[in-house]
Amino acid sequence: MNQPAEHATPPRATPYTRAASLPALLASRIVILDGAMGTMIQRYKLDEAAYRGERFKDYGRDIKGNNELLSLTQPQIISEIHEQYLAAGADIIETNTFGATTVAQDDYGMGELAVEMNIESAKLARAACDKYSTPDKPRFAAGAIGPTPKTASISPDVNDPGARNVTFEELRRAYYEQAKALMDGGCDLFLVETIFDTLNAKAALFALDQLFEDTGENLPIMISGTVTDASGRILSGQTVEAFWNSLRHAKPLTFGLNCALGAALMRPYIAELAKLCDTYVSCYPNAGLPNPMSDTGFDETPADTSALLKEFASAGLVNVAGGCCGTTPEHIAAIAKALETIKPRRWPGQYRDAA
Repeated sequence: MNQPAEHATPPRATPYTRAASLPALLASRIVILDGAMGTMIQRYKLDEAAYRGERFKDYGRDIKGNNELLSLTQPQIISEIHEQYLAAGADIIETNTFGATTVAQDDYGMGELAVEMNIESAKLARAACDKYSTPDKPRFAAGAIGPTPKTASISPDVNDPGARNVTFEELRRAYYEQAKALMDGGCDLFLVETIFDTLNAKAALFALDQLFEDTGENLPIMISGTVTDASGRILSGQTVEAFWNSLRHAKPLTFGLNCALGAALMRPYIAELAKLCDTYVSCYPNAGLPNPMSDTGFDETPADTSALLKEFASAGLVNVAGGCCGTTPEHIAAIAKALETIKPRRWPGQYRDAA
């Protein structure tokens, strides 16, 4: 009997085919990640009514600032931002899901919308990638998994160090739900990013491992932490070396740093990871320090950020480069241009390990 047309292709076969090409791409050149979503949304100067859209016009509390909701109420804006980054040369774009967990969305009373947000956000990113992909330059949609506003390791009450406002199991459930929805929406890989609490990240990685076991399907994982200040530690207290060693068991496709610091201040920590990691290293810093007088809210111009990342690349420190807060398509275009002829970082035993 002929198989029905809707079942002729195994579910999500195409994302897995695309994902399989990523390691070879990373070995051949420096891969470009997109820039800030929030910075670009700010350019649209959306008011409360714009965030609400028609669907939530009578919602009983303020929701301006809930950027993930825009995938439902202003999808054309999210698509435009994705396409601007792809036109600038990004190989990988992130879904608009940084805060699309029930844990984060409960701050707006919208936890029940998390699944829909993730599915629709993944569809928007995937559609943009399909529009810009060519045989010579495939584009990838990374399911963005953010840290949540609650932390499993740090007390929210200075008078009670043992207090916690979230449990590991609550985080695991929220991350599993998010990851499943991103997978259903068609993302090509997962990006567990802006990690300031390693225990939160472990909950996300545990959820991904369980999802892969439950579905029998695997997607690559990118991991990116945040060094919060000159101490060289993430907020929950780990050094960069300890952070790597505590998460390397997940066998991530890439491991790196983003946010909090500009490239200049991030360099020593990226250099440390470049020596430690037996996988690809990513770096997507902020556009320097906050500057309220700047159009983007940050100091660095595209020329500034791209020059710094070019030095990183020339020193053999990175495999993936992009931008975080304050970066724009102009920054990404400058980074892509500056790095286009520089060979990617390699590590001892790279090809032996891959064999």
